[in-house]
Amino acid sequence: MTYGIATPGKIIAVHLNYPSRAAQRGRTPAQPSYFFKPSSSLAPSGATIERPAGTELLAFEGEIAIVIGEPARHVSPEDGWKHVAQVTAANDFGLYDLRAADKGSNVRNKGGDGYTPIGPTAIPASAAGEDGWRVRTWVNGALVQEDTSDTLLFPFGRLVADLSQHLTLETGDVILTGTPAGSSVVVPGDVVEVEVDAPGAAGAPSTGRLVTTVVQGDVPFGDFGTKPAIDDAQRIEAWGSEAEHAAAVAAGTASPLDAPAEGSGAPARPTALTDEVRELLSSAAVATISAALRKRGYHDVFIEGVFANHPGDRIVGTAKTLRFIPFRPDLFKEFGGGYNAQKRAFDEVGPGEVLVVEARGERGTGTVGDVLALRAQVRGAAGIVTDGGVRDYDAVAAFDIPVFSQGPHPSVLGRRHVPWETDVTIACGGAAVQPGDVIVGDGDGVLVIPAAIAAEVAVEAAAQEAEDAWVAEQVAAGASVDGLFPMNAEWRARYEASAAESGQADAAATGAEGGR
Repeated sequence: MTYGIATPGKIIAVHLNYPSRAAQRGRTPAQPSYFFKPSSSLAPSGATIERPAGTELLAFEGEIAIVIGEPARHVSPEDGWKHVAQVTAANDFGLYDLRAADKGSNVRNKGGDGYTPIGPTAIPASAAGEDGWRVRTWVNGALVQEDTSDTLLFPFGRLVADLSQHLTLETGDVILTGTPAGSSVVVPGDVVEVEVDAPGAAGAPSTGRLVTTVVQGDVPFGDFGTKPAIDDAQRIEAWGSEAEHAAAVAAGTASPLDAPAEGSGAPARPTALTDEVRELLSSAAVATISAALRKRGYHDVFIEGVFANHPGDRIVGTAKTLRFIPFRPDLFKEFGGGYNAQKRAFDEVGPGEVLVVEARGERGTGTVGDVLALRAQVRGAAGIVTDGGVRDYDAVAAFDIPVFSQGPHPSVLGRRHVPWETDVTIACGGAAVQPGDVIVGDGDGVLVIPAAIAAEVAVEAAAQEAEDAWVAEQVAAGASVDGLFPMNAEWRARYEASAAESGQADAAATGAEGGR
């Protein structure tokens, strides 16, 4: 027995399972998803964990770990809990600096030695029901995480049942059941403690505190593998929020963002729109991207009621935001004139950005006019989106810049709006938009993609577009849609063979060109 339990054959971890964490990450999964951790990552209470040389984003995740007793295969959610023998505490450490290299597998960023402390003791599962457990985490004595198993998106029994559909859960296997909000970065010298207990059960049994001390590693990564790499998006996600990152910078425990904000001195949101991601999104239809977002739990990211001023227009860019509030004479007198928020927004929008305007769905006045639209075009903006009206509509339509709106209206701001603020979270057409979000629009409308998932959505949407194009070719050649759309196993095999053959042909062509 080590770490309070027998050494497990499998350690399986759940990505998102607490509503508090899902809200923090901005996505709620419809079904659980998992990854494996090696048994060599186990560590006992009192051990140290190294932050490798050349890295900065080592994050803790306090979790409830459940240990399988009787093997489980094809069990029901109602019976899943019966296969749990013990409950203990775990800390699912991860190194954000290596997440990009893993592409979702978590092998490198969560598989290191000591990255799964567990224990110090295990509690019999019979001590409480599956809804009766609590997890708490402390960093340097301060409570930073606390939640209970009755809030889980996917209860313990359901996790056991789901996994047992795919593989046999054997005696001693461990499932890490997810972490609540409050996970953040720790630095050398920090002490992290995790405790799981059942406060409502007889005797309030507890695992005791699982203690891990962070130390600095001194062995650099070699040149024979992917090296650590981080960006502003990783920094903010690792620390938990921009505010927490900013506080860490002030305390000297975090490095500043790479992209400082223009003007105000506040940290800017990172851009997720690399040239590669932009190209992938530019080749995918909004409808296809929408499907990829829905699979990730994003159902309210469509900016309703807007259409393009040029048929066939597309926009892809990062959001810069402008917010109007309802008209009030005294406020308009104070904030509506001079170099107001509206003028500042159009004067500051940058190359590749989309200016997104919150007009509260009020189309009874113009929120964009010809002079401001021209200014945005000259600045290199990728487009303008407003859930209000456009003044000087014909003149604006004569410009090259794509403008998505509710249509024309001749009135000026003072009829319905007061220009209020820029670079804040807004609501446009019923969708929440944050500065730095990725905006994509075409004839079907406009979507908002959270920056943190833009790359993975782009890759999936591009792959789906290629698949849909192949299906369309088969239909055009006379194939029935039965079994083809969506593809059954036979059609799927044909598609994959065709894609492989095409890839080989492309590679041969590239090689021939390179030899000229």
